[in-house]
Amino acid sequence: MASGILALLDDIAYLMDDVASSTKIAAQKTSAVLGDDLAVGAKKASEYPPSRELPVLWAITKGSFVNKLIVVPLMLLLNYFLPFIIKPILMIGGLYLAYEGAEKILEFLKIVKHHSEEKKLSEKEKIRSAIITDFILSLEIVVIAISTLQDKPFSVQVVSVSIIALFATVGVYGLVAFIVRLDDMGIYLIENYDGFLEKLGFLMVKSLPYIIKGLSVIGTLAMVLVAGGIYLHSLEFLHHLTEPIPAIIGEFLIGLILGIFAFFTKQLISSFLHRS
Repeated sequence: MASGILALLDDIAYLMDDVASSTKIAAQKTSAVLGDDLAVGAKKASEYPPSRELPVLWAITKGSFVNKLIVVPLMLLLNYFLPFIIKPILMIGGLYLAYEGAEKILEFLKIVKHHSEEKKLSEKEKIRSAIITDFILSLEIVVIAISTLQDKPFSVQVVSVSIIALFATVGVYGLVAFIVRLDDMGIYLIENYDGFLEKLGFLMVKSLPYIIKGLSVIGTLAMVLVAGGIYLHSLEFLHHLTEPIPAIIGEFLIGLILGIFAFFTKQLISSFLHRS
């Protein structure tokens, strides 16, 4: 009896250790997409008046939870019964990330015009748009996590991917809430303290726009790098093509080229459909 309990505890300890190491690996692989999720969330939340920032963020967070409840079981089941479908889904998601990243870079370089349609949307429509974006990013995060755990038992995949998905909502949007209220915390320090804390308050208020802009830049670069990495590791000829140059440069170039191709292909198709 005692030996049986000890054996069970040993199995549980081994499983937890495997889950911990697997979750760490998956978190490293999904960190770039998580960073983009953070940048998108911070940018969208900061577009609202201070009184609406947290209510809007809470609405998006609830939508993100629903997204995870759909995406996680669906992708795990597909991986269990149809594992061959994970790679194509991963590549489609990579194409989307490349497109989004390239579009932002082209807009920054003023090669294409910045889209301003979102400014005309109501708050509910903006929230719905943010939740849809979160769904796509959630899908990519979960698929990348699963793809890194293909050699692990299904039970480990379930726990590890669930932890990553939970962090992608609680951790990301919790940090977004902290960032968008940074100016309020700074104002509180300015109004209630002197000396170092007052100066810190001024720094927090002044730095918020730069933090959000910096996150946006990091998120854009992350999308392109992740997309390039997905295709480099999925298509062997691309891997050999970029062998002479550093891996990070190769990933960025492949992601950017892929994104530009996807962007202008979409433009051509849209132009053709409008003419028809």
